[in-house]
Amino acid sequence: MSGEEAPTPQQQPEQEKKLDGPTPAGSEAPQESGSSPAAEEKPLSFRSLVLTGYGGYDKVKLQVKTQKQPQLEAGEVLVRVKACGLNFAELLGRQGLYELLPAPPVVMGMEGSGVIEAVGEDVKDRKVGDRVIVLKRSGMWQEVVVVSANLTFPMPEQMSFEEGAAIPINYLTAYMMLFEMANVRPGKSVLIHMAAGGVGFAVTQLCQTVPDVTVFGTASAPKHETIAQGGVTHPIDYRTKDYVEEIRKISPKGVDIVLDPLGGSDTQKGFSLLKPLGMLIVFGAANCVTGQKKNLLAMAKTWYNQLSLTTLKLMQSNKAVCGFHLGYITDQLISKTMFKLLELYGQGKIKPRIDSCYHFEEVTDAFRRMHERQNIGKVILLPEAKKEEEKPKSSPELVENVDKTEAAVNVKEEETTEEVKAED
Repeated sequence: MSGEEAPTPQQQPEQEKKLDGPTPAGSEAPQESGSSPAAEEKPLSFRSLVLTGYGGYDKVKLQVKTQKQPQLEAGEVLVRVKACGLNFAELLGRQGLYELLPAPPVVMGMEGSGVIEAVGEDVKDRKVGDRVIVLKRSGMWQEVVVVSANLTFPMPEQMSFEEGAAIPINYLTAYMMLFEMANVRPGKSVLIHMAAGGVGFAVTQLCQTVPDVTVFGTASAPKHETIAQGGVTHPIDYRTKDYVEEIRKISPKGVDIVLDPLGGSDTQKGFSLLKPLGMLIVFGAANCVTGQKKNLLAMAKTWYNQLSLTTLKLMQSNKAVCGFHLGYITDQLISKTMFKLLELYGQGKIKPRIDSCYHFEEVTDAFRRMHERQNIGKVILLPEAKKEEEKPKSSPELVENVDKTEAAVNVKEEETTEEVKAED
């Protein structure tokens, strides 16, 4: 699956238990831990983006829910989310192609940043008011989340919330592939596809922390100047040129490392480009996603054209083929790597490039921008409601109206939900 992925899987019952435990939208006052009876009785309203079924952009609905105050268990914290990351995994998830996402209805989102508003028992190194980066198996696309304190990471003072939400998935993927698997060293060469995306920028920046590493990056021509300024040595327009031929012109023997988020025939091309003792790392299947909805023909074509090798051929080729999926990496390794990344950020060696920010009302525009490969860097979602005077005219066709009743405010035992209008 895509390299822009989540940490380890989460079971549906756990998600239902913890997912919808936020505080009211617009309320900035920190909440104490769930021991106060008054706090427990006060119902909470919060905004979230819910995948209501598999399909097109219209399947992700902005909803306002009301429920009881969440009860924090030992080791948990309550975080008010300020920014969330959009990853290619969510494009796959919306089409039903991401196996770690629980079945709809489900809140998507695997990374974000925010401020801690309450802490549970046995939380020693986090406190109310801390600015943190947050990782979650799913469920980040809402105003407040309950997470394990072990998957929150203190943000450097100079880091913005948008940057905090942009780092985890992309940079964890890039770092582990480059340094834990490929062991990139001085003098090596790397090919990264989708070089203008979040993982692409992360790979390029991390390669610059090693002397004399040559980076080949595929991207459409209008993005070449930006990725070249970011550190790509040789930008290649995959839309008008054969990137294999272009690389061969520059480096006849090929490259040492190929990072492949595409799958299908591109995996075969990547393997052919490897130098002896080179390594191909497959971390996605973006070629499967061609339209808003699942494309069975594209999936079949990608499957049919996938790389097929015998161990004998692998031996004779003196090449390595690896697979990487962040979703199956342990929390311990993720935490260890996150602290390395925050250290690199503090040293000024990495800095995520923010392409654009969209409020929850504009989630369709965010999906469309990534789906159509328009982004140069990270696409960010903002839970905070967009100010009325800033809102363009919204299209009601993507939103389902639900009952809006004052009784929701007085709910004691059951959660209520209402969908609000999203912007197309």
